[in-house]
Amino acid sequence: MKNLFKKIKNVFSSIKKSAVSAVSRIKREFNMAAFSVQTTLASSRAEGYVDSGVKILIAVVIGALLLAGLYTLFNTNIMPTVTSKITSLFSYSGK
Repeated sequence: MKNLFKKIKNVFSSIKKSAVSAVSRIKREFNMAAFSVQTTLASSRAEGYVDSGVKILIAVVIGALLLAGLYTLFNTNIMPTVTSKITSLFSYSGK
């Protein structure tokens, strides 16, 4: 009977060691993941409003230059629908 209790004690002791080892391993992995998330969030760089505004401005200027180049190259109306709508907007009779 004494041997049976010793065996049971040894089994529970090994289970306890395994559980403690597993818990400490999980805790270590969780801490490493939390540290990784913290460093990622701390080092993240966001694009500012000024950068976006400059990019949009550059795109508009390049588009306008391209359209002006097409007008001078073909020497004709490139977008007739837009031209007619703009003309109708500015020729308001005021009646």
